Amino acid sequence: MSKKIPALLTILGLSVVLTACSGGGTPASTTSADPASATANCTEAGETSDAISVTGDFGVEPVVTFDSPLQTTATERTVSITGDGESKTKAGSVVQVSFTAFNGATGEQVDSTGYGTDASNVSLTVADSYVPGLVRAVNCSVVGDRVVAVMPPADGFGDQGWTDLGLGADDSMVFVIDINGIQAERATGVDQPAEAGLPTVELAKNGEPTITIPDADAPSDLKISTLKKGDGTVVAAGDTVAVEYTGVVWATGDPFDSSWDVAGPASFATDQVVTGFGDALVGQTVGSQVLAVIPPAQGYGEAGNSQAGISGTDTLVFVVDVLGTGPTPAA
Repeated sequence: MSKKIPALLTILGLSVVLTACSGGGTPASTTSADPASATANCTEAGETSDAISVTGDFGVEPVVTFDSPLQTTATERTVSITGDGESKTKAGSVVQVSFTAFNGATGEQVDSTGYGTDASNVSLTVADSYVPGLVRAVNCSVVGDRVVAVMPPADGFGDQGWTDLGLGADDSMVFVIDINGIQAERATGVDQPAEAGLPTVELAKNGEPTITIPDADAPSDLKISTLKKGDGTVVAAGDTVAVEYTGVVWATGDPFDSSWDVAGPASFATDQVVTGFGDALVGQTVGSQVLAVIPPAQGYGEAGNSQAGISGTDTLVFVVDVLGTGPTPAA
């Protein structure tokens, strides 16, 4: 039986991996963070977040008590259990979490992912396209942290509230969030032998690829080459995947799209992008890096994509890091 997606995440469109793209396109990246954004600084503890009582072990449903009505004018973040992870989350990190959410005004629980075997598979991206209070809560965390966060409406649903969750326009929120994991930011698999006749790839220190096209005609059929072989979960047809990618046009070698330009990976269902892109990912494992040479018929077809500067005869080349995968939630 599939697990129920938490109501809060259904509302926000956040589940498994977060950002979607329009059908038939290439992936859409997350929004870049600016210096004044929710991802720019670590959020400090305050009197309000410190006053919330949270008991229970990490990974187990917490017992949470606080005096209501609770109101705050700024997001505060207290770490009630300190994890032993070595890397802190930052702008662009994808964080696997379990959480429980409360209406500060009433003290009532409004949502929960569940914990342990009953938990939903939930990830949050530390990026400014999401609710600022949640971003500030999970930013600067390590695996094993249990974070207690309070947030005002301005960092939540604004002055609209959210009727489905019983949240009024003036209601603050309380979250207790377990940081279960941090997704790798680049492919970590084992290097594979290069295939002759295909574009070559060089990686920057952060993993961003530079693609060099050979002095030859583009192949007429789809070519898929695994550059790094990961040992993670296999991507199934229709899965939602999290990726970093760069795309160039074979004829010119010019890039036309890249997720590396913004904070955090792109995510999409394998059946919601151009056919060749989806086919290149199905059957791959998380941690892998894949080179795909996509002829027009399995790309944008005769119509091309004028917005991206792609003609109806252009062969596309992608290098894709497969960072996560999971079943696409039902609408």
